[in-house]
Formats: sequence, C-alpha cells, structure tokens
Amino acid sequence: MINNKLTGMGVALITPFKSDESIDFDALARLVEYLIKNGTDYLVTAETPTLTEQEKEEITRFVIQIAAGRLPIVLGVGGNNTKAVVDKLQTSDFSGIDAILSVTPYYNKPSQEGLYQHYAAIAKASPLPVILYNVPGRTGVNMLASTTLRLAKEFPIICAVKEASGNFTQIDDIIKNKPEEFMVISGDDGITFPLITLGAVGVISVIGNAFPKEFSRMVRLALEGDYNSSRQIHHRFTELIELLFVEGNPAGVKSMLAVMDYIENVLRLPLVPNTIKTYEKIRLVLNELNIKC
Repeated sequence: MINNKLTGMGVALITPFKSDESIDFDALARLVEYLIKNGTDYLVTAETPTLTEQEKEEITRFVIQIAAGRLPIVLGVGGNNTKAVVDKLQTSDFSGIDAILSVTPYYNKPSQEGLYQHYAAIAKASPLPVILYNVPGRTGVNMLASTTLRLAKEFPIICAVKEASGNFTQIDDIIKNKPEEFMVISGDDGITFPLITLGAVGVISVIGNAFPKEFSRMVRLALEGDYNSSRQIHHRFTELIELLFVEGNPAGVKSMLAVMDYIENVLRLPLVPNTIKTYEKIRLVLNELNIKC
C-alpha cells in the first residue's frame, strides 16, 4: 500500500559531482548506502534542473540498482508544459519506481483552474501514484488548499501532497478536510515537527541527506506521539536547518556533506557553492553538535 511506503522520512537525494562537474557515481552509491543504513524510509530523485535528460535517466537507473528494492523510490516528473509531462508519463519506463512527484508549473503562473486541469491531465496519464508538490517560493504560484482538496477528492491516484508553502493555515486546512487515505507530507525540514503534530505523515527532507539517522528518528518519535523527545531533536537542528537554506538549496546541504567528507563541494551553474563565510558557519555548528568533521 502506497501510504505505508510514503510515511516517515523521505530524502530528496542530491547529485554528487566531481571537480570537472561530471556525476560522481561512486559518491552517489556511498550516499545511497549511507541513507538506507541510517533510517531513510524512501528516496526521491532530486537536483534535476542542472541535469540533462540522459543524466536524469542514468541516475534514476543507478539509484534503483543500488537500492535493490530495499526502500521505495519516488521519481520527479514535472514541468510547466502539461503536454510534455503527460507524454513523458505515457512513454517512460517506470520499472522500479513506486510513485511520481510532480511540481506545480513554474514561471507561467497558471490560475487555480489551470493548476487543477494540469494535475487532472497528469492523474489520467500516470501509471503510478502521484504526489503533488506545492513550493511557491520556487515556482511563483501557490496551489490553494481548495485546489489540492479538489484534486485529492476527484482522483484517487493522487495520493499525497508535498507541501512547502510554509503556510500553516493552508496546510492545516488540507489536513482537516482531506480524504482519509490522502497524505500530507512536509516539504520543509524546519517545520516538519509541528506539521506532524497537526497530522502530516512525514517529510521529504533535504537535511536528511546529511543526517538520516537523527532526522528520521525525530520523525518517527513524532509519529509515535513522543513529542518531547522529538522536539529535542527538532531544536538541536534548528540553526543547522537555517544555514541549509541561507544561500539556497542544494548549496547548503552540499557544504554539509563536503565538511563531513562524503562528497566534493561542486555544483553546476547557475548554482554555486556557499560562500566561505557560510561554509565556515556550517563547520562551526557541526563541531558544536559533536558531528565528525
């Protein structure tokens, strides 16, 4: 059942690059193993804007091979051209994939009716369960609770929403009025704990790339109702989560992983690594948390 597969901590997997900006598959394999062995519940292929279509396919197949069925895989399939997204859903090989994550169309700022029609077309074309992804800070459009609920009620194949609007009232409205089987997943590490107390089922995490054991434990404790223990972990990572996004994602988490010696601190343009100032702040906080650097 897809609900069981998407409860807990998913990780929005980064793509490690070598100094020449080629994909570091050895580092990716180590990272996937690290995540699996330290409590990650499922993986989400991410950091796709600076990858070619061929590279996206290579990474997806590689991650499926390394994971070897040990945890579910969610694949990002989205865009601002509905026809292109539908064509991809109808023609791609989704062997080894458990669900699709589809971001709201960016740049062209569709109306709420446009968002509804976009996802209705995706729902009709997708061979797999669909997770809506609302992230207005990146796309320039916010999908209102009324639109999310309309889609959730009309299309059972739409199984969840990754909500990264940061709007507690909006997210609580979805949780309060959603169909029973529909899941709300946090798309923001910093508010995952309070959202679980409202009824979210977990998070698709960025910081989980670096701290899967700690962050997955926080999520599990909250889901079990042990809010005091979960809150302690939440507060322990508050400053680090703020540093994660001060100069953009995935720059922050790549700095963390580089400080921890898991990957090289390399991004592809137009993304650039954190400034030295932020990098050193991250190193200092990691040291204060007694995390090996």
